[in-house]
Amino acid sequence: MSLAFVLTDIASELALFAAVGFLLFALDDLVVDVIYFGRRLWRSLAVYTRFPRAFANSLPAPAKPGRIAVFIPAWDESAVIADMLRSTLRRWGNADFRIFVGFYANDPLTEAAIGQVDDPRIEAVLVEDEGPTTKADCLNRLYDALLAAECREAWTAKAVVLHDAEDLVHPLEIALFDVLTEKAALVQLPVIPLPDPQSRWVSGHYCDEFAESHGKEMVVREAVGASIPLAGVGCAISRGAIARLAADNVGHPFAANCMTEDYELGLRVGAFADKTMFVRIPAVAGSRSLVSSCGHFPATLDAAVRQKARWIGGIALAGWERLGWSGGIGERWMRMRDRRGPLAALLLVAGYAAILLWLQLWIAEGLGAPVNLAASPLLAWLLKVNLVLLAWRIAMRFGFVTATYGVGEGLLSIPRMLVGNIIAMLAVKRAVALHAKGGPKTWEKTHHIFPAEERVG
Repeated sequence: MSLAFVLTDIASELALFAAVGFLLFALDDLVVDVIYFGRRLWRSLAVYTRFPRAFANSLPAPAKPGRIAVFIPAWDESAVIADMLRSTLRRWGNADFRIFVGFYANDPLTEAAIGQVDDPRIEAVLVEDEGPTTKADCLNRLYDALLAAECREAWTAKAVVLHDAEDLVHPLEIALFDVLTEKAALVQLPVIPLPDPQSRWVSGHYCDEFAESHGKEMVVREAVGASIPLAGVGCAISRGAIARLAADNVGHPFAANCMTEDYELGLRVGAFADKTMFVRIPAVAGSRSLVSSCGHFPATLDAAVRQKARWIGGIALAGWERLGWSGGIGERWMRMRDRRGPLAALLLVAGYAAILLWLQLWIAEGLGAPVNLAASPLLAWLLKVNLVLLAWRIAMRFGFVTATYGVGEGLLSIPRMLVGNIIAMLAVKRAVALHAKGGPKTWEKTHHIFPAEERVG
């Protein structure tokens, strides 16, 4: 048996494996598309013809206005935390809120940066352990600080809002949460990554993925009755819900040994049968601008791989073990989609390996080697169907990115799909290796920047 025959057989088997997997994933994605567009059509015909569209600046006042507690965990954030706090204070103005910022005893630079912002609504919370611990552990210390403040000053928070040290908050966010946490135990706003001119490919691929996931996927999750996982920023948990979470976990609402505590918290709230809500609402009439949380995402390959490895490890690997499979059909379906990352990476590796082998065999055939590159009828059919579905997938990505960022970014999103695939494969490799060692033990944060044009004071 010749080497060319063996390589051809290997390439065909790899291609068949990848093609079957891609077909199943594409059909799964297609169901999401059908539900999304069906929901939009139904709302256009049955809802907006009877009720006016809602806008954040014109919502009815909350029945019982209350103070919002904001948690910002910070480790090694001296470069951004002061600018973020000043910007947040300016954008939220006279709203009723209290910001709790966690810092570590061995991080004096972050402590000093927090101290630069003198405002009674900011409470710096010392984590006495050597940092970093985990982000969830830091959040639990902030919850303890909230309890102490409520007891000391005789007030009760209406809700807890989560943000990161590099976030750019929306001016209407606090007012919106004040209204919506009366209707739901958990509210998540869209996350909109800010384009980075210095990292159009790595940082840019986050823009593409969030435009589609927070433009469509999260909407469908809510439509099928699945829990809304938190993104860790731009989200609010009602005071009652976070108290129940704490009571269910020896006094601490966040799972201290979990690397994706935000994702897990959303599913835990949903498991209580509490209402969870994903809200895409324009700020004002006549504007496409949404009330959302914005920020810069990792700009280097290494940082992106580390961040996504944490997400994959926490959601697809540890999450499977920690949360299992429960809930209705919609909940189980969405958990399956959340956890398909490692299998998707394996399919990508198989597909790219088959392409590389076929390319080499095609070159060998051109040089006169006895190579037969004809695909089997089944593989040929699968490749044709997958090509059509890929074209649809590209159209979806282009459409959602264009709607958020404009045509230029929409066009860039097409070649950036390859960048996203490469990052995903590398991230799965790292996530599996870390999971085999018991998972990361401390906070694996990335370097952050704050938008220069928003720096104030």
